[in-house]
Amino acid sequence: MISIFRKFFSSKIGAGIALAVLVVIAIAFASGDIAGMRSSGGIAGSNAVATVGGQDIDAADLQQGATRALNRVKQQEPTATMKLLVAQGGVTQVLSDLIDRTALFVFGKNNNIVISDRLIDSEIAQIPAFQGVDGKFDQNTFRQALAQQGISEQGLREDIAHNMTGQVLMVPATTGTEMSEYAAKRYASLLNETRSGSVAALPSLLFAPEKNPTDKELAAFYKDHTDEFIRPERRSIRYATFTQSSMKPPAAPTDAEISARYESEKALYAAQDKRKITQLIEPTEAAAKAVISEVEGGKSLETAAREKGLSAASLEYFSKEELSSQFSPEVADAVFAASVGKLAAPRKSPLGWHVVRVDEENKTPARSLADVKDELIKQIKEDKRRKSFMDMVTNVEDQFDNGANLTEVAKAIGAEVKTTGPVTADGNVYMKPGETVSDDVKPVLATAFTMEQEEPQVAPSVPGQSYILFDVTEIAPSAPAPLKDIKDDVTMAWKLYTGSEAAKKAALKMQGEIKKGKTIQQAMASLDKRLPPVQQVSMSRPTLTAALRQGKQVPPPVSLMFHMAEGTVKVQSAAQERGWFVVQLKKIEPGDVESDEMIKGARRELG
Repeated sequence: MISIFRKFFSSKIGAGIALAVLVVIAIAFASGDIAGMRSSGGIAGSNAVATVGGQDIDAADLQQGATRALNRVKQQEPTATMKLLVAQGGVTQVLSDLIDRTALFVFGKNNNIVISDRLIDSEIAQIPAFQGVDGKFDQNTFRQALAQQGISEQGLREDIAHNMTGQVLMVPATTGTEMSEYAAKRYASLLNETRSGSVAALPSLLFAPEKNPTDKELAAFYKDHTDEFIRPERRSIRYATFTQSSMKPPAAPTDAEISARYESEKALYAAQDKRKITQLIEPTEAAAKAVISEVEGGKSLETAAREKGLSAASLEYFSKEELSSQFSPEVADAVFAASVGKLAAPRKSPLGWHVVRVDEENKTPARSLADVKDELIKQIKEDKRRKSFMDMVTNVEDQFDNGANLTEVAKAIGAEVKTTGPVTADGNVYMKPGETVSDDVKPVLATAFTMEQEEPQVAPSVPGQSYILFDVTEIAPSAPAPLKDIKDDVTMAWKLYTGSEAAKKAALKMQGEIKKGKTIQQAMASLDKRLPPVQQVSMSRPTLTAALRQGKQVPPPVSLMFHMAEGTVKVQSAAQERGWFVVQLKKIEPGDVESDEMIKGARRELG
């Protein structure tokens, strides 16, 4: 989860400057991620959490920005909490971004960079979220969008002014510059460089105490690291499902019902006489007759049309009535008077003169009630089953509205009640790796995590086929797990932490020894520990870049080498306090600058 917070905030830094203001605000409204937008027009000085050049950033700004940030993180990690956001520095990062943005605004204001009201009006009018169905700015839509986000108009205008000021200041600073050819050549050589060095790994567990901590030591460690043992919110969901197939079969249709259905759909069972045609429409009767002459002379209708730069259209089956209404009664009469494979006499419609070839005819006799009785019985049964099912759903909703609980309603409809174990918002059963909620519950899981206890609802499980009754019976809020419940986990964390501290001291000792002239192997030997052998590492920058672009994991010590000076040595912590690395960069081999195009590309990249 820590990596999710870090990734999220690193991607947000400078976003308000790098993107055009219109895009920033539009995307914010589309996604609901309007971090930092004010909910009120004024700023209360007594609630200020920071002051930049006399401009206050109040607690409401920070709170709303942190809430938006947490919502974004929850899209990737549903079990994230505000407490964990605070613990991992997320709120500090939100405040830092607000300070940066406010600093640019104050600087611009002090240097007479003022964003006019008309310019702000223009930006607001271009935001799609504020436009009506005609694509133009709509005042009512604008008001509704602001209300949905809990933002005042003044707050929105202030945010746009802040962002536009930052753009005015920063864009000119990054344009119009040009790197010298010498510097560009040096930079181009770095793009193809290869770096070589040595890496020593010092695992924390090899430096951890052999004995377990005392109860006092463990309690003190737990108190200082409580945020590392936060349990996600868990909920137990009670549910029951019912389907169409589980209902009693509907009563057989009566003769009266069958007869009534036949009469209501009689047109479907009447005799059918339809034609499939190919036609060409000409503007005059003479032109139409000329085409007919060509076809009678041996050309196909399609060829005759193509030679005139036209196209003959193939139309699927039409009844006489359909042709009459779409074209004209005269055209319909002519078509139905012609034989299959022959041209109909040319006739006129509002579109012009029709040259029509009858391609196929499709005649079906009328079907009597006796002919379609079985078909109608099946239809009526299905309609009754569907109506009965939806009536049951409505009845369930009414019972819940009238105060009935889930158990009572489930019993009344003959549905079996089940209860999940404690589950987290991602659908996993807590403390049971690999176990998830049933497929019946998954469609309503998100809703269940917004409900109060024992407030039953009904919702589709498989639309049109099954429904689920559900409520929440227990809610365990996100909180640190009691020490007694996780004593083994805390003990292991203590060992890792203690071992990590010892490994860090050893790594720093090795760093000092190497700086005094010892080899990395000699420095490791001085620790008097059985440690993994020193690894020799070599990688080119193109290989590193390709790996990162493909989303491959690059070992942190290797990545660190590309941020070091030749001949230096650094120490680096492993993730989750699992150890430390000692990284020595021995050699940097500049790459060959193979062409002038590489230098030109470097100059373009550097500006």
